Amino acid sequence: MTIRTKFTLATAMALALGGTAQAETTWRMATKMPVDSPEGKVFERFSELTEEYTDGELIIDVYPNEQLGKEDAVLEQLQANIIQIYAEGFGYMKKWEPALAWTSAAFAFDDFDHWQRFMESDLVTGWFDSAAEQSGVRPLGNPTRILRGPFRVMVSNTPVESFEDVEGIKLRMHENKQAIQTWDHLGADVTTLPWTEVYQGISKGIVEAVNSPIALVQSMRFNEVAPYIARHDEYWQSVGFMVNEQALADLSDETRDGLMQAYEEAGDYSQDLMFEVADESIAEMEEAGVTYTVLDTAPFVESMRSFYEEMASSGELPEGFLEAVEETRAPSN
Repeated sequence: MTIRTKFTLATAMALALGGTAQAETTWRMATKMPVDSPEGKVFERFSELTEEYTDGELIIDVYPNEQLGKEDAVLEQLQANIIQIYAEGFGYMKKWEPALAWTSAAFAFDDFDHWQRFMESDLVTGWFDSAAEQSGVRPLGNPTRILRGPFRVMVSNTPVESFEDVEGIKLRMHENKQAIQTWDHLGADVTTLPWTEVYQGISKGIVEAVNSPIALVQSMRFNEVAPYIARHDEYWQSVGFMVNEQALADLSDETRDGLMQAYEEAGDYSQDLMFEVADESIAEMEEAGVTYTVLDTAPFVESMRSFYEEMASSGELPEGFLEAVEETRAPSN
């Protein structure tokens, strides 16, 4: 009788604790994107897959549209484990490791695969480790899995069909020294202009062109005033799932495995969805009269080599950057 009572109490206690653990394992995921945007759909899929693959042990509540605050506030909450995941570009981690600003260096990489190898290199892994030591925040899994963009284009009111056509074009640029220097080097006539003034700027002839993720061209209606779109893959971007290290460590091995499986599958979904949306948008714009071109990016990459070599000589590049770019370049056949 005594033994049975102890067993019953122990079982009840275990069940109660199990229930508490489940209820407490709820993560907050902060994003800037609306729920119905392509990225928003990826985040929702990730949340659903996490619940499925962890058997409900981990619930991820997604907070879109900056509901939990702007970048600085969210990063502080992420460090404090109030928010467990922030889904945004890794550039925001440069506050802890400045070298991370170079993960999207313009025309430094031959193609997406080259950039992906660079992002998985010992150098970049070391940058993420450095940021984590200072902040307790690091990427969840492979940093290139959730694609953003999915690629970049130049939208212009004059045809851009080759590297030579960039020479002298009046190009809108945001207030960023590195970006301005890049396009000055490539021969463009750079003018800084707020993003929200681009449409009017092109229609009034203040600028002739703008660089943009393909996903934003139609929503910003740039194609109405600039009917030439040239894919140039200026740089590649991913959505970083920046995660609080302590929150990740507190999960059981089984729950963590389920979370990572969800992340990998969300990555596959991201790749499919982003390109599907891009293809549909391009088709719609072409039907409306836009001319779409895919540029040979090799001349851009070749031109930028001297730019990066000069920056390395002056100490403006992170140590080892150029070496890592070369080491991760595919051997020529």
